[in-house]
Amino acid sequence: MPLSGEAIRLMNYVDDVSVTLRRVLALAQTLTPEERKRVSDYLKNAQPNVESVIASLQGK
Repeated sequence: MPLSGEAIRLMNYVDDVSVTLRRVLALAQTLTPEERKRVSDYLKNAQPNVESVIASLQGK
């Protein structure tokens, strides 16, 4: 069964998020340990997070 345009659009958003996370990984090496900790905490507390989106997609 072919995907709807909306499903394809959402998959493109996931690709965009992956690109952003690769940039974060690349740039993290330039940060001080304190800055990495702060960015890590910021990412950890971001809402919605990956787990909540996956749960929603799986109908949980």
